[in-house]
Amino acid sequence: MDRCFIAGAGEYCGSYKPGANDYIIAADGGYSALISRGITPDIVVGDFDSLGQVLNHPNIASHPADKDDTDMRLAINHGLARGFKTFIIDGGLGGRLDHTLANIQLLTYLAKNNAAGVLLGSDICITAIANGKVRFSSGASGRVSVFCVGDRAESVTIARLKYQAQEATLTGDYPIGISNEFIGAGAEISVRDGILIVTWECGLSFLEGL
Repeated sequence: MDRCFIAGAGEYCGSYKPGANDYIIAADGGYSALISRGITPDIVVGDFDSLGQVLNHPNIASHPADKDDTDMRLAINHGLARGFKTFIIDGGLGGRLDHTLANIQLLTYLAKNNAAGVLLGSDICITAIANGKVRFSSGASGRVSVFCVGDRAESVTIARLKYQAQEATLTGDYPIGISNEFIGAGAEISVRDGILIVTWECGLSFLEGL
């Protein structure tokens, strides 16, 4: 199987349709979004405290409501345990702000575990890179922003965007990387020492390597 696709309980945009070789996880309330679209998950993971229906699924990983992990983190850990390195997450944005922030944190968790994760929204995609890089194809358009996670991100290079940087240092208290723009060239964003959050508007298909 190629990718791990996770459906969360947030706002499901449906811009990515899982392929035949994708492993599909419903994280708690994400089950309803999948079933309503005729998509059957391979497994349903969560505490099911807010699902509001009786599950009719042969593969369920149930967890207590009183736990340290969110349902999304449980789903991600399940995918990591199965060896997946690429995670596409729909239904992880919108809704409760605390869960949105938690899911963005989980992108850094994936990056630290040598995996790539993307959160899909109706008008935005979000990923994280740790001591690595992301590339975009030449057809990408719209705004793209880069944020430092933690205190500092060293040796940041932003190439072939409207505003460029070479071996720069970004800090967690100065959002200087916001509202950059694609210019029709294959863009690249990299960091040698640290973690970056990257957001962009033009969709998943323009991110290379997934």
